[in-house]
This record gives sequence, C-alpha cells and structure tokens, in this order.
Amino acid sequence: MTSVFEPQSQVAPGDATELADRLIPDWEVKPGSAAVVPHLDSFAGKIRECERICRTPYSEIPHAVQNALTLRRLQQMVNTCRLNPLWRDRLTEGGITGAPATFEEWQRIPLSDKDTQRDFFMGERPGMVVPLGHGGFEVVASGGTSGGRPLEIVYSLRELRDTYEIAGHFMGTYQLAAYLRGTDPKWLYTTLADYQMWSSGTMVGGVLQNVPGVNYIGAGPVSAGVLEHMFSYPGPKALMGITAGIAILGELGAGLSREARDSFRVALYGSGVLPQRKRAELQAMYPNLAILSYFAATQAETIGLQLRAESPYLASVPGLHLVEIVDDEGRWVGDGEEGELVVTRLHAHEAPLLRLKLGDRMIRRPRLDGPGLKTSQFEFAGRTGDVLHLADSQYSAARAYDALREELSAATGVDLGEVAHEVQFVNHREERLITLFAAVDDVPGLSFRFDRALGPYGLQRVFVNAVPRALSLFNQGEANPLSVERTGYRFQVAFVPRSSPEIERTAVGKVPLVRDRG
Repeated sequence: MTSVFEPQSQVAPGDATELADRLIPDWEVKPGSAAVVPHLDSFAGKIRECERICRTPYSEIPHAVQNALTLRRLQQMVNTCRLNPLWRDRLTEGGITGAPATFEEWQRIPLSDKDTQRDFFMGERPGMVVPLGHGGFEVVASGGTSGGRPLEIVYSLRELRDTYEIAGHFMGTYQLAAYLRGTDPKWLYTTLADYQMWSSGTMVGGVLQNVPGVNYIGAGPVSAGVLEHMFSYPGPKALMGITAGIAILGELGAGLSREARDSFRVALYGSGVLPQRKRAELQAMYPNLAILSYFAATQAETIGLQLRAESPYLASVPGLHLVEIVDDEGRWVGDGEEGELVVTRLHAHEAPLLRLKLGDRMIRRPRLDGPGLKTSQFEFAGRTGDVLHLADSQYSAARAYDALREELSAATGVDLGEVAHEVQFVNHREERLITLFAAVDDVPGLSFRFDRALGPYGLQRVFVNAVPRALSLFNQGEANPLSVERTGYRFQVAFVPRSSPEIERTAVGKVPLVRDRG
C-alpha cells in the first residue's frame, strides 16, 4: 500500500491547462463520430500519464492540475454526448451548444435525475453514444430502494476495470493502510449480495478486489457460524456491508473468541447513517474497531470514503467522479453550505451520463490541500426525500431528529441515540400527526419514563420548540414555536420492539427516515 513515487516529487511543468490540453489533444477532445469513441484512449491512461509527468501520485497532484484535467475531460464528455441525437437535443434545449470553457459554464448543463437515467439507459437505451450491439458492456440494475421502481445503467467493461483499480488503490493507500497493519495476512470482506440483479455486491466487490495487499472474500449475507469461520483466519480484518448488515455484527459476534474480536479493525457501512446505539454495541464487542462510511450508489461505485473515525467528512477519489454539491439552480454551494449531491462519472466514453442527482443531501466541506492527499470533502446530511412537511413548510428530518433527541434527552434523561436501534418518522398529513417510531429493547420501561417525565402536554412542547431548529442557517426566520403550533400538527413518540412491522423497511432492509401517509 506504499507509493511508487519519490516523496519529493515535483509539480507538473508549465501551466496546468497546457498540460491538460497536451494529455487530451484537440482531436480526442472532439471525436468526429460515434465510431471513433470506442478507440479513444481511456481517462485512466491520461491519469497515469499525468502521474508520470508530475512524478507524483494523482491523488497528491496540486488541485490546479487535477481541476484542469477534469475540465478537459468534461469538455470531451459533452462533445461525445452531442454525437447522440437524444443527448444533443437535451443539451440544446438547455442552451448548451458546445463544450464548457469553464466550470462556471459546466454548471449550466441541465441536471439529470433517475427518470433521465431510465429514459436514456433502459428499454432501447437511446442515450448510449455507442450502441449496445457493439459489445463490451455491463448492464447493472438497482431495485429502486427509494422510489420502488427498478433502474438500470450501462458501463463499458474496460472502464469499469479502470475505476475498480483507481478506487481500490485509493482505499488501500489513504483509508485502510492506517488500520490494517503488521505482517500477518490482511482480509477484506463484503456481506453485500451479488447473486441478485441488484448490483452493489458485484460493483463494490470489484473495488475491494483491487485494494492492494489484502485477501478479498465476497461472503454475501452471513450467519453467526459463517462469521466465526471467517474471523478464525489469522490477521487484521475489514468488512463492508449495507448499514443494517454492519449493525447486526454486534449480535453475530457474540460467540467469537477474544482473539477473533480483536482482529476486526474496520467496519465500512454503506450509504446512510449508522445509529449511535449500534456504534456503541459494535465497539463494545470489537475493541479495536473503527467504523467508517463507504458512500456509494449503483451509478457510482465509490463516491466518498470516510478516512478517519474522528471526522465524519467523506473524501472523493481524485479522478474517479466529478462530485458536485449544488443548490436548486444547479450551482455549486460554498463551504459549510448544504445542497444536493450530483455525480458525473469521468470514465464513461461509450455511455456518458452528465450531472446525475442521486437523491442525497450533502454539506460541502473544505478540501484537503496540505502535504499528501489533495481532494474534495463533503458530509452526508440525509436523503433528499427525508423532509417533514408541516402544512406549507418543509423541514429537514435529519435535523429535526437531532433537535428532538437533544430536547427529549434534557427533558427525560433518555437519549434516543443510545437506546434506539432504528428510528422512523411517519407523517399522517390528513390527520396532521407525526409519529416518531423508535425500536428499543425495553418498550414498557421507556414508555413509562417518557409519560412520567413529560406528562400530557410536555411532548408537544418539545416538538414545537425543536422543529424550528431543523431549518438551515439561511432559513431560520421562516418558523418559530408559535408558527409550528399554528399548523395544528400533533406529535407523538412510539416505542416499538426491534423488527416491528410498524417501522417500514425497503426490500433490501433499509429503514427510510421519513414515510408519508395521506
């Protein structure tokens, strides 16, 4: 997991833009026809050549050079898209008649969403620049865990292999090396399922197999006995799974030996949030464990990686995707501001997809720009659909939960983050009733403590005081406790047993934070 470059490597000679233009020359940046596209040099090849010229790992090359090469690649992608009639019409309708000269111009390109993806890459797949009949593609599918509708995307196999190698090397160098130490064999598992058309197991497995210096096992969902067998292998271990799959490892590990539990060093959980209760259980069971976020989607297999447990920030993999955090107009937000996550896969000659909204909210954080790694950072703020609608106002459900948790802890001495395995808001709009379901071990005991501490009206006071804090810094003038009271909404907390059917789960076991009812 060490670099092949000299530590005192030099910065690229000449101007960054000139270097980018040399790496992707004019005849490549504007291919003459779709027939040329499969023969274009890979973007991964351009990254490797940039490393050779700069004598520096690409992830440590100055931002000016990275940005110049990324912009040049985006120009090539727009020109490539314009070879396809459907893309050309979409871009022209958005006022885009040529490649963007700057990132400012790039931000004028229309945002894509899941419907765009469905229209362009399902059925006859009219959005592909190079037709499927050319061969050499992989079709991957998502079960539609949020919207419930299946969704497909198409990748070039050669470019998939490139992205797996880039992301795997980044993980090994900047994330796992700090935790998987020593001379014993090092293990990297995933419990994602790859036998279904739902493709996360296959794609994440492709990345994990390319982490240098580790032994990879694609285990799929495991039982306690299988986990015990896997953890009997000597050497430090890391495991990646969906959030629910990581959360259950505290229970599955009850029969492990002390040596096996000590050998578990890194738990990588999929997109979302791992409740504090589950973190505490895992760290009590596995004393050497670091719990880190691996943020991915079917459309982009490695979007952001949490490098250290001390910081919730996610780091993008330089050269893999353009990760944007945008406002309602598709413009980049500033550091510390919240916006919508938009991703453009940079390795997509034959089947490009520009500026895809993935349905997540992020906070843009300052980029890493010191010695070593240089990349952008962001922090997960919730799903785009995680919104509480109260009359005509909208509130961030994630912020509302944080505020309610704090107020309820002060009023009752019970911290939901410590006692709840799962939480979910259910908004009955016609009844104007919001119920916060919390799955806990001691349903009667916690219900009694809440009733005794809050009385008949205390919970409603907590609600109207906490909800206005769910507005962002720039919108806090929109509401106050009185205005929330005037909506006529009532609030209740319902403690339920673990795995209660009253908490709705998706087909793959995820628990949406908000569910709306009529």
